[in-house]
Amino acid sequence: MDLDLFNEKQETYTAKNIKTFVGVPNLPDKLNSLITIADNMWWCWNSDAYELFKRVDVCMWEKTYHNPKAMFDSINQERLVELSQDDSFISHVERVKNALDKYLGMNTWYAQYCSDYANLKFAYFSTEFAIHESIPIYSGGLGVLSGDHLKSASDMGLPLVGVGLLYKYGYFRQRLSFDGLQQEEYIENNFLHMPLDLIKNDDGSELIIDIDILNQTIYARAWKIKVGRIPLYLLDTDIDKNSKDARTITWQLYGGDRDMRIRQEIVLGIGGAKLLKALKIDPDVIHINEGHSAFLLLEKIRQRMENGLSFDASFQIVKSNCVFTTHTPVPAGNEVFASDLFLKYFEVLCQKFGISKEQLLQLGEFSFNQRDFSMTIFALKTSNKANGVSRLHATVARDMWQGIWTNLPKKEVPITHITNGVHTNTWISNEFSDLFDRYLGEAWRDEPADQTIWNRVTHIPDAEIWRGHERRRERLVTFARSRLRKQLERNGATRKIINLADEVLDPEALTIGFARRFASYKRGNLIFKDLDRIKKILTNKDFPVQIIMAGKAHPQDSIGKSIIQNIISLSKDPDLRRKVVFLEEYDVNVAHYLVQGADIWLNNPLRPEEASGTSGMKAAVNGVLNFSVLDGWWCEGYNGGNGWAIGSIKLYPDRNCQDLVESRDIYEILENEIIPLFFTRGQDGIPRGWAQKIKFSMQTLGPVFNTNRMIEEYTKKFYIPTALEYAKYKKDNYEPAKTKSAWVKSIYGNWNAVKFISMSDNISSEMRVSSEITVQAKVYLGTISPNDISVQIYSGFATDEQSISEPTIGVMNLISKDGDNYIFEGKIPIDKVGKCAYSIRALPQYEGEIQVLPGLIKWI
Repeated sequence: MDLDLFNEKQETYTAKNIKTFVGVPNLPDKLNSLITIADNMWWCWNSDAYELFKRVDVCMWEKTYHNPKAMFDSINQERLVELSQDDSFISHVERVKNALDKYLGMNTWYAQYCSDYANLKFAYFSTEFAIHESIPIYSGGLGVLSGDHLKSASDMGLPLVGVGLLYKYGYFRQRLSFDGLQQEEYIENNFLHMPLDLIKNDDGSELIIDIDILNQTIYARAWKIKVGRIPLYLLDTDIDKNSKDARTITWQLYGGDRDMRIRQEIVLGIGGAKLLKALKIDPDVIHINEGHSAFLLLEKIRQRMENGLSFDASFQIVKSNCVFTTHTPVPAGNEVFASDLFLKYFEVLCQKFGISKEQLLQLGEFSFNQRDFSMTIFALKTSNKANGVSRLHATVARDMWQGIWTNLPKKEVPITHITNGVHTNTWISNEFSDLFDRYLGEAWRDEPADQTIWNRVTHIPDAEIWRGHERRRERLVTFARSRLRKQLERNGATRKIINLADEVLDPEALTIGFARRFASYKRGNLIFKDLDRIKKILTNKDFPVQIIMAGKAHPQDSIGKSIIQNIISLSKDPDLRRKVVFLEEYDVNVAHYLVQGADIWLNNPLRPEEASGTSGMKAAVNGVLNFSVLDGWWCEGYNGGNGWAIGSIKLYPDRNCQDLVESRDIYEILENEIIPLFFTRGQDGIPRGWAQKIKFSMQTLGPVFNTNRMIEEYTKKFYIPTALEYAKYKKDNYEPAKTKSAWVKSIYGNWNAVKFISMSDNISSEMRVSSEITVQAKVYLGTISPNDISVQIYSGFATDEQSISEPTIGVMNLISKDGDNYIFEGKIPIDKVGKCAYSIRALPQYEGEIQVLPGLIKWI
């Protein structure tokens, strides 16, 4: 018999008749709580729970990359029996289980301070979530921020759900050749080894969401991850019901061509909105975290129109329901689809919505003549509130997107800022969390935004701060050596070179950490600009300094890849091979070691292209001092004494000149400030000045740059006000939304008729302070009611550019009517000394509130 033929027939036959089942660990009864703990990702920010899993089998814990569910699926049954007979281990299990129960049942911030809004529900959409390294469905900063958002929302008790995609292969795993060439490897995620629950219907069948894409129906199943109190729902199209092509939609994060990207974002946005409806969740607020999920707005409009509302009324109710966060001024972060590609997928909506192709495209355009559909513009136009992720980024964003609101001054563009933060409990080292417990009290864990708690850092002895940090640096060096050794072994290096991995780095040297995405604007090689000078710094035997770097370049970013390759080439220089190490596969785990073990956190992006950045925040809470360009969050964090600033806010027209100036600043601050402070030791070997700076950094940065503070801001400034507006428009079968949409349509239809006829005032050549100017304006409104318009005085200092700076806005009152014209009058208090100016403008107002609508502002 032909054995191959027999096997082939057997495989084909059995494939048609197999029945699947899932094997689960057979834990002794005393260990059942381990499964409960492992099923809630709360364990990954509770150090006692983390140590519990590590204690089960430290080798298997490392082999499964810190994944308790995978570990239990692989562990020897004899070991489980042994643990069930270990009273100390059972006690540890009970302690952690009790801590989880206490956490889930405790009185939260939201319950205490937002009790009037207990029935609200918030939904948070993001294309990636970094909860833990064992769930590799993230790329970098956006995912880490999203994960930390959910964790703090859980800690604070927000009624929030997360929505995203479950990627079969996630983002690529970085492999670096011996020559430093980045290679991308995609490893399949085994969902059965992750803390995922498949969402099922009441009859036990899988919940399936159907999404129409072109002429095909795409099906997606839904999974849930418990992130403390927060459910995170993830859609997955890799199911038998789909075609082969459709199954690949959720294979790779940020993978594929433009067609794949738009289909992926359709599944995220439209599929996510359909999922919430299937789960009977009607969120009072939908938070669109970056523009990737913005297609959900189209689905929400469609759902409202199914209930009998017009497109305009549906648009109004959806707009009142959503908030949007933009994360980057870099073009790659602001998704744009060519108009023909967008219409290929969405022209079908025109008939359903009763609008033209041009009207549909205009939702994502600055103007009709711009032939691209921007997801960021679409989200900005269709959201109730919008924010950048730092004060500087909001300024940059207002400048970028001012064209949406033509003729509106930049400062009034409706994009505010809520600065990012980090989830302190996730990122802090065990050494410092233990120190904080002893000297700050355990309240810091639940209230990391409380300044009075952080003030107690001054009570921590310098020696304890220093020793704790030294242990983290030693662990970082050990980790870096081990990782480098494995990297060399995989690349087939000689035994001599592999053994050198055990000699790189010095656990007592001043260690500079640099880890982030390797995009060109982040300037990963800036510190090597003057190679001779940095060599002199790094090779000083009396004051040893070293650099540990990590980061990925996008697969299509040849410049970023070349920067990595260049750094790895430099690390082979005989003078630098023990001083410069580049670690491959930068992920959450590697980040923990780096932000906890470095002495200095270097960050040198091109200002103002770093929207926020959060790695420096993680470093600060671990006693790592920031050394950064004044960009992103560091503009707000730096106070002159809690770290160091590179360069100034000055921008040079020539990139090479900018690099030259700021690289020199790096060298000078290292040579004259950082290195002397680090190596100035007392008789006990403690660098007292350095320890004091660590404590000052912690005191000033810790209570501000955390996600608890961030979540509180989102709740008070965005979520609750938006929920209240949404509730207002839902009343009486959406009558307020219908009325408002009709008003908006009328205002747009009649706005061109508005014009200023004349303006008069009582200005003399000089006006004394404390006096006032009376201004009158005659305005023609056409069919618009004077109650629907706000005529305003815009006054301030006159600039050389014939514009007004430091403006104040005064409302003019209607005093009379002259034929078809209305007379408005207002006052300008003289409170400035110098050359001043004013102008008059008109904006629409609805029920007494100014409406900032694209294109609706008229200046005299």
